Amino acid sequence: MIAPLRILIGCETSGVVRRAFAARGHDVWSCDLLPAEDGSNRHITGDVRDYLADGWDLLAVFHPPCTRLCNSGVRWLHTPPPGRTRAEMWAELDEGAALFSAVWQAPVERVAVENPVMHKHARERLPAGLPRPQIVQPWWFGDPAFKATGLYLRGLDPLAATDRLDPPRKATEPERHAAWSQVHRASPGPNRWRERSRTYPGIAEAMADQWGGIVTELEKAQR
Repeated sequence: MIAPLRILIGCETSGVVRRAFAARGHDVWSCDLLPAEDGSNRHITGDVRDYLADGWDLLAVFHPPCTRLCNSGVRWLHTPPPGRTRAEMWAELDEGAALFSAVWQAPVERVAVENPVMHKHARERLPAGLPRPQIVQPWWFGDPAFKATGLYLRGLDPLAATDRLDPPRKATEPERHAAWSQVHRASPGPNRWRERSRTYPGIAEAMADQWGGIVTELEKAQR
């Protein structure tokens, strides 16, 4: 029998990943500046950086503020959106890089941090020796959707696909392709960021199965 792990899921309000690990008997908590959507009493409302040294076996951080780190947002560093200044954009870049660095360097043996492909200004602000991320898609895990997700892993194996679907081609199946692309076609609005940031259930289940099933050397010795 595998001993339960103490797990912190950072920057998550949906509870999707927390519930997947909890269903397998782990001692798991989520943490975010916002309260949990499901009202769980296993959610910490606060800055994840304040809880990194609390003796976790596994730290998985999803949806950290990455707007200024990713390639898609690099243009705003040079030409800010209306009502914003370049100084504000660069300050947000520094804050995003500081958060990523803090969770990546947390005193935890196994760490996963989600982030998109980052531009050179972001990489210059991140820890040296950062590995290349594993890029996964929801359709590798049975969810009919396109959403490339980068996972920076330390002490964890890359995720293995569990239920690889056949993705539609835009040229031959435009309607099905559009349905799979909903996350990228979401209408502007106050909740757009929330819907775009949700972890798909299939990925959460794969993480819980593949990362939550690790047996430590101490546990092996006790058998």
